[in-house]
Amino acid sequence: MPSHPLPPPLPPAVAGLRQQVSDLHQELVRYHLVVWTAGNVSARVPGADLFVIKPSGVDYDRLTPESMIVCDLDGRVVDGGLSPSSDTAAHAYVYRHMPDVGGVAHTHSTYACAWAARGEPVPCVLTAMADEFGAEIPVGPFALIGDDSIGKGIVETLADHRSPAVLMRSHGVFAVGKDARAAVKAAVMCEDVARTVHISRQLGEPLPLDRSAVDRLYDRYQNVYGQPAPSAEQGA
Repeated sequence: MPSHPLPPPLPPAVAGLRQQVSDLHQELVRYHLVVWTAGNVSARVPGADLFVIKPSGVDYDRLTPESMIVCDLDGRVVDGGLSPSSDTAAHAYVYRHMPDVGGVAHTHSTYACAWAARGEPVPCVLTAMADEFGAEIPVGPFALIGDDSIGKGIVETLADHRSPAVLMRSHGVFAVGKDARAAVKAAVMCEDVARTVHISRQLGEPLPLDRSAVDRLYDRYQNVYGQPAPSAEQGA
């Protein structure tokens, strides 16, 4: 009988990413960004044309590191015993066309989806928006799930745009980041500001921020805020 070659071993980083991606799905629940089995998080495997993503239709309280699926950048399963997320093709398209993206998060959070249902971007009227998004949160085109259409809409909308999040029209939030945690953070912040700006509009029209103020706030938050990275001497 003909022998079948064994698949190549997975990079060592996969084990840690399976744990991280599994844990980050619980953050979606914690921040009320998903219901039932909707939503997903993925993480690119550094140095390999692979990413880790959740399985399709599995309850959040049943997700484990072992249940996470490893796919190649065409969305084909490389390792895992379950079917991957129904949004796998969109994640794969983003990774193929946005090489600096290390993580993708997708949610159906209530207030952000309300803006998406209207096909209306969330205007940049808060300093917290300027910090995280550097601009309005844009709206991407309507696209059906199952092929590259959603991924194309994400990439085209976020090209040359500061925002790490896009509201796909009549669908929900897709957020990207340098890693999966950053993508989830952007999704959390997207829902927070979508809610606040919605409430503000019940009181009257929100006041826009001056573009120069947005630029200054964005630069500070992205380059100064937080703790400095340890130097080589500190790490020694």
